[in-house]
Amino acid sequence: MLSKAENELVTQTATGTPMGEFMRRYWLPALLSEEIPAPDSPPVQVRLMGEELVAFRDSNGRIGLLAEHCAHRGTSLFYGRNEDCGLRCIYHGWKYDVEGNVLDTPAEGENSTFRGRVRQPSFPCVESAGMVFTYLGPRELQPVFPNYEYTQVPVQNVYVTKSLLECNWLQGLEGECDSAHLTYLHRQFDEAGDRVQALWLQPPVYDIEETDFGLRLLAFRHPTPQQTYLRVSSFVTPVTVWVPVGNKEVHIYVPFDDEHAWRYDLGFYSDRAVRPEDIHRRSEIGADYRRSRTQANHYLQDREAQRTYSFTGIENFLNHDACATETMGPVYDRSREHLGVSDRAVIAVRRYLLDAVRRFREGEDPPHLITDPARNKPTNIDTIAKVIPSDGDWHRHFPHLTYAPLEERIGAG
Repeated sequence: MLSKAENELVTQTATGTPMGEFMRRYWLPALLSEEIPAPDSPPVQVRLMGEELVAFRDSNGRIGLLAEHCAHRGTSLFYGRNEDCGLRCIYHGWKYDVEGNVLDTPAEGENSTFRGRVRQPSFPCVESAGMVFTYLGPRELQPVFPNYEYTQVPVQNVYVTKSLLECNWLQGLEGECDSAHLTYLHRQFDEAGDRVQALWLQPPVYDIEETDFGLRLLAFRHPTPQQTYLRVSSFVTPVTVWVPVGNKEVHIYVPFDDEHAWRYDLGFYSDRAVRPEDIHRRSEIGADYRRSRTQANHYLQDREAQRTYSFTGIENFLNHDACATETMGPVYDRSREHLGVSDRAVIAVRRYLLDAVRRFREGEDPPHLITDPARNKPTNIDTIAKVIPSDGDWHRHFPHLTYAPLEERIGAG
């Protein structure tokens, strides 16, 4: 368990908090590309770590992310006019470009000097894999946008969904790091109605490896004496877990504020385009990116289905996860919990984050950041779910998972 002070350290992300400033040093998803689909389309409100922002795509297709409230007198730019390569406030017509430069102050007359001395706070953006990423930290410390595997495949090979999680970001992320819950939360019964596959009745045994990107989380199950089922998930600093769902998925938990988070589920294929059935979560999410099944309607749980079909009686893994994490409360008090051997991966991730934030608070740079473009090699994060022989040497079956420090991999590449 964590002390209350430790719990606050890793869950609070507002401006000025240690975790908040730590997260702001990374590129984080701000919204989906589909939310601002075309030049001069309507602007969109964005909430990240409690900050009130507005995103827009200008007449040339460039993306801007600005502080929401106009520098003149604070009116929301969400209601502004997106026109002629700028976002214009509806109150007095002040107009800003994607970099926050003041282009026009029509109510001030021709001699106004505001254009030369006022700037709306703005944040750099990169559009990739159907998402718009932003960097909220100091401009002079801005890292290179990471060259992950999903940035290298055609856009038709990628799918992404977004949904609001009504609890703190860490509760969602910890669920991704926990392979033990698969035995229960996501279990469906076989045709007999009272049995499950022997594989999922095996409690996992964990191995944890620290890497340059974060932590590799290995969970071993032994359905037979001759077989080992290996599930590899990877925690990527600071808010992402790569999991072996479908082909491969990346789940990202970005704080909306300290009591809500945006969950992004990004999947991709290296060898084919996405099919409609790949995006099974989309039917659970409304046009406002809220799930139709929430705590308010008890996730539309079906008790008869719980008795005969599934462990929860709730449809879709997305809602299973939400029920487990949202019903802990908006910010779970981890000083009250009782951790066991099944929580080893969660404990490792917490310790990693606590150590990283404490070092950052003492002046060290955050881990897993690249500032030199020449070092930004394509990166494939590990995620595997396979049955291998129980010979005690999993490295032999997956030699590429043997950890090599970043400098060695750059030298070899």
